[in-house]
Amino acid sequence: MENSNTHILIVEDELRIARFLQIEMEHEGFRVTVEENGARAFELIKKENFDLILLDLMLPGMDGMTICQQVREFSQVPIIMLTARDEVEDKVNGLDIGADDYMTKPFAIQELFARIRNALRKSGRNDGVAKGDSYRVGDLVLYPNTYEVEVSGEPVQLTRREYDLLEFMMRNKRTVLTRDQILEQVWGYDYSGDTNVVDVYIRYLRAKLDDRFNKKYIYTVRGVGYVIRD
Repeated sequence: MENSNTHILIVEDELRIARFLQIEMEHEGFRVTVEENGARAFELIKKENFDLILLDLMLPGMDGMTICQQVREFSQVPIIMLTARDEVEDKVNGLDIGADDYMTKPFAIQELFARIRNALRKSGRNDGVAKGDSYRVGDLVLYPNTYEVEVSGEPVQLTRREYDLLEFMMRNKRTVLTRDQILEQVWGYDYSGDTNVVDVYIRYLRAKLDDRFNKKYIYTVRGVGYVIRD
């Protein structure tokens, strides 16, 4: 994907989360600016032409709700709120004052990317992925803009988690991925469940791809993890 012209502002005062988001956004090709202080972030927004803002609620200097409300007085830049607070009232308030979306921590990074693409499409600034762009491994094709998967032109129905896992592996085709890497990227940076869930979903994908079409896409690298390749 080519997102180099899309500039995202991350406003987050938890260093670990901010760094995680920055690495993932830059890996996807986005230009990224990070600010931990709400007041300084607001000044940046007034000066810079950002394409999207990821905005935490609890911030030093100025809280996220106030930033969103004041930004809406002069800009319609897409704003996705990221917060540990999951009360319905907070979500309603955030959306009512002009946020485009609201995600509760912890979250899966692939879901965040999907919401970013959706917000950019709606804003008309950038759809993140041009229609027709795809990831390909042999006869297996994944269209990230429409969430469609095909093998030799035949559609494959996947659950949301199966799709996220396949997309991550196809974005990193020919790279051996450990279970921990897959868990962090597909299930979320602070997932604390059983790592065997990766093996379970790999079996699901193999049943729908390798077994159904009698072709080998997903390989096990014993003692390391999994890789998808031609």
